[in-house]
Amino acid sequence: MSQPTQARLPAAERRAAIVTAALQVFGAGSYARSTTAEIARVAGVSEPIIYRHFPSKKELWFASLDEAWRQLRARIEHKITPVTDDEAGSTGPPRGPWSDPLLPHLWVQGVTEAGDDEEMQAHLRAHVREVHDFIAAGMRAGQAAGTVPADRDADAEAWIFLAGGLLRSFADRLGGLLGAAEFAAIVRERRRWLSEP
Repeated sequence: MSQPTQARLPAAERRAAIVTAALQVFGAGSYARSTTAEIARVAGVSEPIIYRHFPSKKELWFASLDEAWRQLRARIEHKITPVTDDEAGSTGPPRGPWSDPLLPHLWVQGVTEAGDDEEMQAHLRAHVREVHDFIAAGMRAGQAAGTVPADRDADAEAWIFLAGGLLRSFADRLGGLLGAAEFAAIVRERRRWLSEP
């Protein structure tokens, strides 16, 4: 009696599964050390399957970067739970937009790889500008609603938001740089600056 064959996933689902595996692999390591063989293993596919969906590791990284941003944007749009004073003394990970440092980790990887790679530079530049513009638009919406003081510079505040993500990535990768209470204080002070006249 022959073994039942595993049902083939539709192409879009297979592609999404590969990107999910790539996020796991890239997020745990570095661009240079992450291999398509490892990503294939995590995704449960053969390496040639990856290349049916992505012509190169770089294209797969681009898709991973875009997916990490899609996930973070969805969390921001869904309204993230604010950090309370009680949480400021907690020993757990910081809460808020940068609770998961995956996207900033990918930024650091991209900057590291971008040196002489104009395609990487262009993709990362456009991506970071998209994130900035989304955050700045949110700041302006807050100003229009009266929850963010009108005299705050939305574009500058959006760059500070991105810088916070990089700080979160550094702290995560280096270990011991900043604790949960320090992150909670940073979040609290940024919110205070953005909400108090």
